[in-house]
Amino acid sequence: MVEAKFAWSPRNHMKTMSHTPLNTILEANKFDGTNYSNWLRNLRIVLDFENQTYILDKSLPQTLLEGFLPVERLTFDKFTQWHEDNQKIHNIVLSTMSNEIQKQYERYEDDWSIMYRMKELHAVPDRHIRYAMTKAFFGVRIIKRSSVQEHGVMMLSLVEKLKDL
Repeated sequence: MVEAKFAWSPRNHMKTMSHTPLNTILEANKFDGTNYSNWLRNLRIVLDFENQTYILDKSLPQTLLEGFLPVERLTFDKFTQWHEDNQKIHNIVLSTMSNEIQKQYERYEDDWSIMYRMKELHAVPDRHIRYAMTKAFFGVRIIKRSSVQEHGVMMLSLVEKLKDL
């Protein structure tokens, strides 16, 4: 008896995810070149649900044993799993982009390379964010006859945002 093997595709994957709200997150927030941080946050939510964010964070291992310490050596199963997960996530990442942007990134083999390039092109540099947050923090003045509690809450939220940077 011959088993039919079906190739993985983003559309088939989305069908398996249709029972979760994750499907709508990906469909509603496609990357269009202007919404990088929102798109990345939503993509990480979905991949975290599937325990596959490691694909975005670490480059794809090219060899099984070379260049690794004995403790870090990959087993064949882990190596194969990494490549399978990369292909699956690669299709998800591409399917969450507009058609024009898909064409720019479809030649990349692994998602880490895509994410690295997208960060270079679309992410706001951290120093700009730190500067804007610091400027906002030091520029805040309490308004006469306003609530000290509201001012304190606003200052604490700015401190938390600065701490997160």
